[in-house]
Amino acid sequence: MSRSKQTLTACLIAMAAVALSACGDKAQELAGQPKLDAAPYTGTGVAAFTSGDWKAGDKNSWVQKLKVRAQYGMNDHSRSN
Repeated sequence: MSRSKQTLTACLIAMAAVALSACGDKAQELAGQPKLDAAPYTGTGVAAFTSGDWKAGDKNSWVQKLKVRAQYGMNDHSRSN
């Protein structure tokens, strides 16, 4: 066998080994019950992250704050360049 064929064979074997190495990954699943996220309007419980006129857990107040934010230019999609 010539030197170039040996090199080519070695490269193909190395590439096959690298390609097949991902087949041995274990499944990444949560054990038990998955954690359910809270609704965004429930808040974090930290006063520093809340606006003065918004009450944590009040969905209607949350929706109104989002509407006001969109009207006063806080919505990146409505800004002009």
